[in-house]
Amino acid sequence: MNFEETLVAKTSRAESVLKKYLPEETGYQKKVLEAMNYSAMAGGKRLRPILMEESFLLFGGQGKVVEPFMAALEMIHNYSLVHDDLPAMDNDEYRRGRKTTWNVYGDGMAVLAGDGLLNLAFETAASAFDMAADQDMVKRVAEAIKVLGCKSGIYGMIGGQAADIEAESGAQITEELLLFIHENKTAALIQAAMMIGAILAGAERSAIEAMERSAYNIGIAFQIQDDILDITSTTEVLGKPVGSDEKNHKLTYVTLHGIEQSKAQVEKLSDEALAILSSFENRNTFLEELVKFLITREK
Repeated sequence: MNFEETLVAKTSRAESVLKKYLPEETGYQKKVLEAMNYSAMAGGKRLRPILMEESFLLFGGQGKVVEPFMAALEMIHNYSLVHDDLPAMDNDEYRRGRKTTWNVYGDGMAVLAGDGLLNLAFETAASAFDMAADQDMVKRVAEAIKVLGCKSGIYGMIGGQAADIEAESGAQITEELLLFIHENKTAALIQAAMMIGAILAGAERSAIEAMERSAYNIGIAFQIQDDILDITSTTEVLGKPVGSDEKNHKLTYVTLHGIEQSKAQVEKLSDEALAILSSFENRNTFLEELVKFLITREK
């Protein structure tokens, strides 16, 4: 298979893993379960679980212990999108070509759906303990859960979101603050994906730290590319409203440096990330191709 066909197959696999851990829509809480599943199954690239599994394979990982973490990370990513879209946040009515969760279920139920996905994520990740065959794997699962919590919490994604809200409310924006927001709001979950994959596979500490650095570059490049697409793409191609950064008066890397310099920075960061990934003894060529793909993606 070529890269595009392989990516489709791996996206389908990541989605099937996620679906396996989503709740059945029954009981008095049925409506919030429907909203959770609507949010989680809204499509998307499934980039983070794919990066996690490919990082797991890069270091010789075997078995299904990575699967609960693949699902958990995608739940966290999607809960963050549900909350991002809320009227109190970005106030977006469409995402990935269809109505956002709050636009279908109301903002109160959307808040609960996001909360539900976040809690279910850690319940799902903890189920990996049941797959641990020995004490060494128990320790790896525990370390992976710690990384998942840190990178998605106040010292990761939520910290970046908080800084982003402060910036929107009139705080002085510097390039340092902007990179802090990108590092935590976007790169942190990519770092979680690649670090957890390496951890569960039993990689050395130096390799885990190298994956964290590589993922930082990938995350910053991904966000800058997202900012570029917000200006250059269309709603039909992107699957969500374009021009929202300008509408919300957001200062982005593109507004600071312009389109051409931003494109050059995406390429530079991606090249640095690839240099790290190609330095390991057993290379994962698909993982490297996936990083290259992020440079030229159109949605």
